[in-house]
Amino acid sequence: MIFERFERVRSGLRRYAMAIVLMVLCAILAVQADNFFTKDNLLNVLRNVSMQGIIAFAMTMVIIAGEIDLGVGSAAAFSGCLVAWLTGFLAGPRVGMPMAGAIAASVLASIAVGSAIGSVTGYLRVRFSVPTFIATLAWMTVLKGSAELITNGFPLTPFPPWYNFIGGGYVWDVPFPAIIFLLVFVAIQFLMNYTAFGQAVYAVGGNAEAARLSGIRVGRVKILVMGIVAGLAAMSGVMLSSQIMSGSATTAKGWELDVISAVIIGGTSLMGGSGTVWGTLIGVVFLGVLGNGMTLLNISEYWQHVVQGALILAAVLINMAPAARK
Repeated sequence: MIFERFERVRSGLRRYAMAIVLMVLCAILAVQADNFFTKDNLLNVLRNVSMQGIIAFAMTMVIIAGEIDLGVGSAAAFSGCLVAWLTGFLAGPRVGMPMAGAIAASVLASIAVGSAIGSVTGYLRVRFSVPTFIATLAWMTVLKGSAELITNGFPLTPFPPWYNFIGGGYVWDVPFPAIIFLLVFVAIQFLMNYTAFGQAVYAVGGNAEAARLSGIRVGRVKILVMGIVAGLAAMSGVMLSSQIMSGSATTAKGWELDVISAVIIGGTSLMGGSGTVWGTLIGVVFLGVLGNGMTLLNISEYWQHVVQGALILAAVLINMAPAARK
């Protein structure tokens, strides 16, 4: 009886370890870092993590399904460049569309292109057994080069002032990107926990062959999750282009590491089959709070990278420890 109770307590602590660590970190920073526990700073943290967090929620689905996408940073940069180039073309003298219509068409086209690229990656995985690690690594280079070709190495700035609202606006003092971030979280949380598709993602990641034998269309699931993460990466790229008011090929560098770090720290297994969107939310906020706190404490950026890397390793060890004991 006592042993069973101990096991439940230990399991609960392991399950909510990062949430507890996040609360402890916030308490420490509230005491040690001036202006940390203020409304403006906390909203700033939420705004800063929103674009990467949107991708991280979709990446959780991908990793649970047993795959990975290393091209999300390049996809975001390419999308920002594409929406800028298309806006300039459609609103220019050759086409002459109204600016609002040109931007709307460009945004939709950029997200559609992103989703199509991700779906192609999933198809290559299903049809030709090309590992998504390799395919997305190739896309990372292709999309980076494509963004540079579109812009010729210089930022494109065809946007009107009101376009900044998407990436830099506020609704009742809340950053608009943070609102989108929370809406995407709710949508994917619902998708993964309350729909047949979400259960299929877990089944495919846990045992693809058993999932196939039970009637789940494994190939379709993999294609869809790859399409979703690439589409949301494109949407984040659009938001980033709005925030900086230009399309630039040099943006979103290193986002792959940040996104995957948040997912792993949130408890999703790299082996597939387990993980939660809620855990990824904790991971995203934890990294945002950690970076913000170290900046307020004037800790070197180099040390920030060291700490983040150590946390990734620790999270992997914690996730793998139960399986290693079996």
